[in-house]
Amino acid sequence: MATSSTQTYPFSKINTTPGAFPSTPASAEVPSPTVVSSQLSLSQAVYKRRAEYTRSRRIRVKVGTWNVASLSGTEKDVGGWFVDGKGVSESLSGLDIKDDGESRSNGQSRIPDIESVALQEERRSKKKSTIPKDDLGSIPGGDKIGLYVLGLQEIVDISSVAEALRPYNDPHPGRKWKQAVAEALPSGYQRVAEQQLIGLFLVVYASSEIAPTISSVSTTSVGTGLGGYMGNKGAVTARIVLGETTRMVFVNCHLTAGVEKGNLERRNWDASQILQRTKFDPVDDGGGVMEEFGEGIGDEDFAFWFGDLNYRLESMPGEDVRRLLMLHTRNEYGVQQASSKRIENELAKPESPTFTRNLEAANRPSEDRTSPTHTKIESFIDQSVSSSTTTLPSHETLDPASDPASLQTTLSSLLAHDQLHSQMLSRKAFHDGWREGVIDFLPTYKYDVGSVGMFDSSEKQRGPSWCDRILYRTRKDRLEYEQRIRDEEIAKKKDNEMKLQGVVDAVTDESVLFDYDPETDGANSDNAEANEQPPDAELVTTKAGFEDRLNLDYYKSHQRVLSSDHKPLDAVFTLDYDVVDPEIKAKIHQEVARELDRAENEGRPVVTVVIDHQRDSDSTQNDSSSKFEGVDFGHVKYDHVKTRSVTIANTGRVPATVGFVDRSMEPGQPGGVAPPWLKISFDRPPDHKNTNPAALQEHTLNTGDAINVELTLHVNDLDLVRRLSDKVETLEDVLVLRIHNGRDHFLPVRGDWLQSAFGRSIEKLVRMPEGGVRRWQHQRPDGSSHGDEGVKWSAPREVFRLTEAIEDLVERALAQWGMTGNNDKALWEKDVGWPFRGWTSDEKQRAMLRERVREGLDSDQPFSETFPAEVDSLQRLEAVAETLVQFLKSLEDGIVTEALWLELEKGMLEREKAKKTLSDEDERTWILDTMSIAPAHSVSFTFVTFMLARVANEVAPSNLPPSEDRKADAGSVRTQIDAAYAGIIGEAMMRLPAASKGKERKASEVRRKHVIEVFSSSKMGDGS
Repeated sequence: MATSSTQTYPFSKINTTPGAFPSTPASAEVPSPTVVSSQLSLSQAVYKRRAEYTRSRRIRVKVGTWNVASLSGTEKDVGGWFVDGKGVSESLSGLDIKDDGESRSNGQSRIPDIESVALQEERRSKKKSTIPKDDLGSIPGGDKIGLYVLGLQEIVDISSVAEALRPYNDPHPGRKWKQAVAEALPSGYQRVAEQQLIGLFLVVYASSEIAPTISSVSTTSVGTGLGGYMGNKGAVTARIVLGETTRMVFVNCHLTAGVEKGNLERRNWDASQILQRTKFDPVDDGGGVMEEFGEGIGDEDFAFWFGDLNYRLESMPGEDVRRLLMLHTRNEYGVQQASSKRIENELAKPESPTFTRNLEAANRPSEDRTSPTHTKIESFIDQSVSSSTTTLPSHETLDPASDPASLQTTLSSLLAHDQLHSQMLSRKAFHDGWREGVIDFLPTYKYDVGSVGMFDSSEKQRGPSWCDRILYRTRKDRLEYEQRIRDEEIAKKKDNEMKLQGVVDAVTDESVLFDYDPETDGANSDNAEANEQPPDAELVTTKAGFEDRLNLDYYKSHQRVLSSDHKPLDAVFTLDYDVVDPEIKAKIHQEVARELDRAENEGRPVVTVVIDHQRDSDSTQNDSSSKFEGVDFGHVKYDHVKTRSVTIANTGRVPATVGFVDRSMEPGQPGGVAPPWLKISFDRPPDHKNTNPAALQEHTLNTGDAINVELTLHVNDLDLVRRLSDKVETLEDVLVLRIHNGRDHFLPVRGDWLQSAFGRSIEKLVRMPEGGVRRWQHQRPDGSSHGDEGVKWSAPREVFRLTEAIEDLVERALAQWGMTGNNDKALWEKDVGWPFRGWTSDEKQRAMLRERVREGLDSDQPFSETFPAEVDSLQRLEAVAETLVQFLKSLEDGIVTEALWLELEKGMLEREKAKKTLSDEDERTWILDTMSIAPAHSVSFTFVTFMLARVANEVAPSNLPPSEDRKADAGSVRTQIDAAYAGIIGEAMMRLPAASKGKERKASEVRRKHVIEVFSSSKMGDGS
């Protein structure tokens, strides 16, 4: 489960899709070559003057996390520990109270008579806060904090299947917590971000001074629980921008629980999924300009990752850890106190058989890692574990860091077994720059509810662990880690190269380059980083180029908060950053914009575009055409090429580089510099040759120079023809002429589509009124009418006219050939498919003649009138025959539809399996009977096949005696002609299933030819 929401930007559907995030190109780092914006130079110029509109500011950021275990009454404590800094046990947290010039209790001095642990536990109630009375707070809070960030886990019972599978968040628990925090905060604090995912809740509050400077707030959530997506586990995340300069990300997570190895691996997987799937909305730069793409974790300047990470102590039984830690927590209680008795009873139990071995393990680092802070505690065990009544040595006698019996020594020995540190060292999780403050407090889990120091005394007796953590990372940390990885890869590559050269044995021990092992050497470096005291605030260069500093001041648990089995944890950071003064920046922005405009106008290239408004002989002049300022192609016909000229002249003072760029298109529309039906060509080569036709073609014009552009319109795509005929698309578009560093020119183009019979279905053509398809120019005939309503013809008139013209012209053409071509080889002997292929004219002349035939069809004019007088019968026959094949191929469903063909093929297959054959006459009858269910298709089929038989009989009569110079007899020639005609016309008018392939397809093609040959055979041609 993953959801996303935002407080800054309008609602987007993508934000409501589980696991979804804003769309990002495959490579966001590669800029689009077609986008040029002057905003970049303006932003850079304004940025150079940032010292004039930014002011330094220091704030404190408090980050808190708490697993409330869905227990009622926990909200009573949140104000005390999180806002007021109360509930810290100084004896159990390593907190050093010093007079450092800072009041930790809001102006009051610390008083010693804080409520005792015994009284605190005795009065615990779900209806009241469990914070000890008279605690003035040990951690900075109140109005000293500029930004409060609180992450809660299990605000609802996530163990409930109903809650885990709930498809929506219940807002009621979140309201309860927001009210509790708001009541505890000083006046004026504002909630600037919040996000909930089932039991996870994240809320951010800012002071009245800081809140107005926060922008680009974006929140999101990622579920990693059941099925890898449900919200019982996962993270809620917020991204904010402080002062328009500093990007901060806050991640509140709850990772997979459990102590098994599989649970550990799943925790690491959860963390990786949160990193990969967290995406935020684009950032607003403060001037109303949005970044092109959204960001993820890693694009920020400062990141804080906190929550119940659930990493445990490994290689040590929980029972032994409990006994060891309770030797320290027992001192918090009086002798007769209830919790004290439970602790003494636990310590009085017989030691387990493995206790000694486990204590040795506590003194020994986990396998394959070391810890500089690890100190053996054998002497402490000898003195303290042997008797449950033994008291600990005084903390005043030894420094806690060197005292083997001190709490800090115990914690150091246990931290060597911390899974989170081990995963960071082995680079399996949180290794890419993340760091953590020094842990000098008790494990935060798991306690008896209502107890300060009684670890889980239930039957399960879960082992104590630092499950709750607060990690942080700066942009500098991440970049340094990435550089270290690159350096390691280079060093390893060089090492391998030297080994291949056989010189590895000659290196000295001092040559760390060749002895480098990233599995161990890198781990040592990370180990020190994970365990040593964080350095003082370092300079961090932000993504926006500003210089910030971040320092961790406090990292403590609140041991004396009793209302949950987890102890809350918080960290206080000091952040030094630059904040933008919006009013001053706006003034500087205006000044810079005016300066850039003035400089740009003086040196901007200027071009003039001149359009050739020529008129065609077939175009009609009207008011809209005369007022149109773009490129008008006039009437546009199917498969007819039209051209227009455009001249681009440089009329400015500087050279101009021009080129057409991608148009702005609606989703689903084809992109590119021009629509598919338009081609752009220049009269000279581009500045830089590029074999990629989609690359930007630029041409540089010197002052006074000009270049001619030819625009060619050609509509021959049948899908486009159908959309134009159905008026769902038009021949209109706008070309974008980009002038480098100049103003774009927008060039409208349009054409007036003339209806055509090509590309239509037979059902529509038989409803065409007399006078041709052009009479449909302003109508949309419905080809789906029921029955015969609206049917005008038994078959399309185009089929009848074309077949009739071929039958008539073939006699004339053969007569012409007989008078003029007796000395040449017969046309049908050169190509047995003539006149449907093997034409005598070149393509240019045939294209002109085909257009005349189409014009006769679409306008219902006699072919004798559409052809020029000088065109002889042979050329006319070839043009009409070629047009017939083109027309049959263009039919939307074909003459023999796919459904009809399947019926025909089914019968043929049945006879093949039964080894039955029909006479030609019986087979013709069966074919026509099968097609009779589609009368218009059946009649059209008859027209075409009868015409083929007539043409074949005219070209090669079966009763013609063979001539002396022919090697083959007339019957052989006729057989070849019949086969050629069947192949050409069968492919044109029969629709085979597109899914058929290979041998199945070839077999179907053979049967298809056979169907035609049955009708075009010599017997059929003789009129049988």
